[in-house]
Amino acid sequence: MGLFEKLRNGLSKTKNSLIGGIARLLNKFTKIDEDLFEELEETLIMCDIGAETSVKICDMLRQRVKENGVKEPEKIMDMLKEIIEELLGEPQPLVMDTVPSVILVIGVNGVGKTTAIGKLAYQLKNEGKKVIVAAADTFRAAAIDQLEVWTQRAGVDIIKHNEGGDPAAVVFDALTAAKARKADVVICDTAGRLHNKKNLMDELKKISRIVHKQAEDCSLEVLLALDANTGQNAVNQARQFNEAADITGIILTKLDGTAKGGIIISITDELKVPVKLVTVGEKIEDIQAFDTHDFVEALFD
Repeated sequence: MGLFEKLRNGLSKTKNSLIGGIARLLNKFTKIDEDLFEELEETLIMCDIGAETSVKICDMLRQRVKENGVKEPEKIMDMLKEIIEELLGEPQPLVMDTVPSVILVIGVNGVGKTTAIGKLAYQLKNEGKKVIVAAADTFRAAAIDQLEVWTQRAGVDIIKHNEGGDPAAVVFDALTAAKARKADVVICDTAGRLHNKKNLMDELKKISRIVHKQAEDCSLEVLLALDANTGQNAVNQARQFNEAADITGIILTKLDGTAKGGIIISITDELKVPVKLVTVGEKIEDIQAFDTHDFVEALFD
């Protein structure tokens, strides 16, 4: 199965909920009026687009309907497709311009962070890159063991310390190893605690200082892993993490099991943080770069 087919299959629940809901709504109306826009806004919000973004979509739609003199409700769907693609913007791939490049991955427990790291390591290795994974989430019980299982599956090296150790020290050792082994990418599994933003910020700043000291002028991605199933809670998580860390992108996990994939639109629009990777299955190869056009095509197909 190709990447687009996996994405389309993964988005089936979101498509049935979001696009199916809009289609059912439009079939109720014989003309475009304010009642239609109000119900459309409600439908978008119910499908985890988010209130702010739903209002923006409807305002843009009103303007285009007026400018183009559109009268038939069924013509709205193509306009919605164009608007959503515009809001999502151009795809933003991972920046890995240096050797080594560094990817820090953060996220709360249970979102699929460790699994996503394993999948990403496997993908990068298959692209011909030498990858080292740093087990710098040293506070969560069994996090190191879980990550070690995934690195074995991916066939990449892991640098680890004992549970409860200093995360920055693990990153230091991983970067030292990366230079010695001429690795292309270092992926760091970091803790994602939200109970104290200052502690999280201080820890990530410490890790960032180590990164820049050990790999001066390296490409650095800070990716937040979010579970698509949590809908607007994922957006709230992203907002809180974005206040505590300089996030460069989102890994949206478990997209294949949710009807709430519309959160991609509100995350991108409201937080101005791009979704860079999505996972669409349980196999180690089930991760792919987020492509705006493919996402919209799969959603509206």
